Amino acid sequence: MLWDFLRIFVRRNKLQHMKRLIISLIALITIQSILAADRLSSLPCPILGGELSNSAATSVADIDEVMPRMRALGLNTVLVPAYWELMEPVEGQFDFTLIDRTIDVARQEQLHVVFLWFGAWKNSMSCYTPAWFKQDTKRFPRAMTAEGKQMEIASCFSDKVLQADLKAFSALMQHIKERDPQREVVVMMQIENEIGMLESARDHSPLAEKAYKKERWAERYGTDEYADEKFMALSYARYVEHLAQAARKNHDMPLYVNAAMNSRGRRPGEYPSAGPLAHLIDFWHEGAPSIDLLAPDIYDTGFKSWCAQYAMPLRPQDGGKIKNRLFIPESRCCENSGVRALYAFGEHQALGFSPFAIDQASEKETESVTQAYALIKQLAVANSSLFTLHSSLKTWGLLFDQEDCERIINDDNVLMTCRHYFTLPWDPRATDGSTWPEGGAMLIRLGKYDYLLAGSGVVIDFKTPTEKQQEQQKTLGEDGFAEAGGSMVNVQWSSQRHTLKERMFNGKRLGLLSVDEVSISDDGTMQYLRRHNGDQTHQGRHARIGVGEWKLLHIKLYEY
Repeated sequence: MLWDFLRIFVRRNKLQHMKRLIISLIALITIQSILAADRLSSLPCPILGGELSNSAATSVADIDEVMPRMRALGLNTVLVPAYWELMEPVEGQFDFTLIDRTIDVARQEQLHVVFLWFGAWKNSMSCYTPAWFKQDTKRFPRAMTAEGKQMEIASCFSDKVLQADLKAFSALMQHIKERDPQREVVVMMQIENEIGMLESARDHSPLAEKAYKKERWAERYGTDEYADEKFMALSYARYVEHLAQAARKNHDMPLYVNAAMNSRGRRPGEYPSAGPLAHLIDFWHEGAPSIDLLAPDIYDTGFKSWCAQYAMPLRPQDGGKIKNRLFIPESRCCENSGVRALYAFGEHQALGFSPFAIDQASEKETESVTQAYALIKQLAVANSSLFTLHSSLKTWGLLFDQEDCERIINDDNVLMTCRHYFTLPWDPRATDGSTWPEGGAMLIRLGKYDYLLAGSGVVIDFKTPTEKQQEQQKTLGEDGFAEAGGSMVNVQWSSQRHTLKERMFNGKRLGLLSVDEVSISDDGTMQYLRRHNGDQTHQGRHARIGVGEWKLLHIKLYEY
């Protein structure tokens, strides 16, 4: 999009003007990158979050009850809705009672807050707009389908919709600045919620049609539903940019927008299309350059794939700017949440993780979050830079289920075969017909032959490349030894055609020097708890953490 503009500019202006424009644009991008990095570096790192259910903070009593529970679960940050309909029930008259109470109780509980602006849109719909807004459809027009049906979606092409939303959001930002000027409590803002079109890939209201023709969109991108989605993505982003700029003027802090995923083979309009989705990132960056993060709300299967789409590393064409850092503001709160958090932080250096409706989840579902966050807090104390993009330590994230149960990592000729704990033969839960709970961990290299493993439900063995190439595959019984006599199959060397000399092992092996279960104290020092050996390492063959256990293992290797 930017380059379309530049090509037109070249045709219409002299070369020296073009040079000055390019220099100005590069300078602007550089300044925005530096400011964005500064804003994100001010956040608690990592964000160990939890998002409240949609109605969890609609009264003072709700807030007083829920915030202490969130601290007890081990969170350091709570994502809390800020409701336009409750904040401005009468046009022009603002009531910040709920905002103030949230800030006060969070400060008392030593929690950070990310407010979620439920303004013009929430899950695409305009259901959190005030009554005076909803009832005046002439003044605040709705989006329409191609057939002319009005939807419960305010049109982003209406300046009056924008100005009403902008006025309320600006008032909120100014009030937060007065209440929490140093950003000690409120550390980030979400603008709108899962913005996007439903039923139709784009808005066909009169105002939208006028903008569509003015942009000459059909000539540039075509007329299919995917071109329509791009048009709406740029339009929504431009709308959001107005709010983002107002936030910057009132109270400069990190800003993000969240996206409902385009999953299950659905087409634009069947999911909230045109939101800040990974395949639309260029349109969102063009339309809303003041936004720091595009964030996925992950509820569907394929957690690792969704993470990868939003963890966008440095590219030369980005001018030194991280295209997008992974932040997960919503994820299904379940028994697998804890290991998913460890994976996101270990594999992608995520800024934060936050299960949704954690206030309504059962103890069985929140336990994994509490356990994982406790491990992560210990790791953060040990190395404050570990969860930044510039950590000197190498980390990996592990996440396994019944189908995706193995990963081989090559770390400077240390081949680590990482697997789900239930791939071991002795746990009856592996074969009782039930679905395997996910196993996952954060793996950290401290130095050569020196690792930390934090997680649950994983097993790792360590081999040299030569050893791995020549390893013998065997079926194990419940005692960890061969299932039956003669079952050993040497893949590389068992053929009778090879001589004894050809079958001889050559090269070196890696062994476990020690596997210690540890904790990390408040001063960052590693505290020994117990030695894992014998049955706990299968006589030196692997390091493991069982399903349902949450441990931090310090693993040292040696070569022989």
